Amino acid sequence: MAFRLEREKATSTPYVFIDEEKNYMKLEGRCFHENVAGFFKDVNDWLDSYLASDFGTFTFDCAISYFNSSTTKLLLNMLMKMDKYASKEKKIIVNWLTTEDNEIMVECGEDFREDLNNLQFNLIIT
Repeated sequence: MAFRLEREKATSTPYVFIDEEKNYMKLEGRCFHENVAGFFKDVNDWLDSYLASDFGTFTFDCAISYFNSSTTKLLLNMLMKMDKYASKEKKIIVNWLTTEDNEIMVECGEDFREDLNNLQFNLIIT
């Protein structure tokens, strides 16, 4: 049975949606949880096993509008992990979704994109 997870967003945590059957993950909202590593533990555990599996194309939509430094580190680690596994056989698409007036998230997306070589990183500004 394919892994599926859905968590509603709260004040300090984002909406989380994973549908392994559809090769899809989405984070949306704000993230400044005190224990971000604990909050994302099951997501990271799943991502580790999923990336090591045989998949064709995986899409990650990241629409986080604000996050703290702990979340920055966690997101960069997740993206670097995805970049490590991305190849011709394993296509990974990251859609970094933000708004024109959120300069910090635009800059963050630009910085992350510079560190990634193998996956397709789309900076989508609306």
